[in-house]
Amino acid sequence: MDDDKINKLKNRNRLLHTMIRVQDLSRSIDFYTRILGMKVIRSKDYKEGKFTNVFIGYGDETKDTIIELTYNWDQKNLYTHGTGFGHIAVGVPDIYKICEEMELEGVTITRPPGPMKHGSTVIAFLEDPDGYKIELIELNEK
Repeated sequence: MDDDKINKLKNRNRLLHTMIRVQDLSRSIDFYTRILGMKVIRSKDYKEGKFTNVFIGYGDETKDTIIELTYNWDQKNLYTHGTGFGHIAVGVPDIYKICEEMELEGVTITRPPGPMKHGSTVIAFLEDPDGYKIELIELNEK
């Protein structure tokens, strides 16, 4: 593909959302809104399909990438994350303080905040209620 075509696609295309399946919708909404500070953007029950989609994020979905939480009503078995999924990344202003607050809320911090291996960016890892890995990256606000 030539550079002209690539530039046209860059200007036209946009990453909309990523979807994760959750076991307990209320618990997941609480985690992403109360703990990570996102907001519920929209929600819809699909009665015939027996599932609910809840879209969460930090901003307007027409401008920002968001997360789709999918709750399958009849799902009894735990979901597996496979070997392909890595993590969701969230930028935060004061990673050390935020991790302290999250620990007080009972959030599992799997890698405490500190410089990344082979670099200086300060990161931490935690898990959501379904075990999805979330990387926190300290934003250098100037």
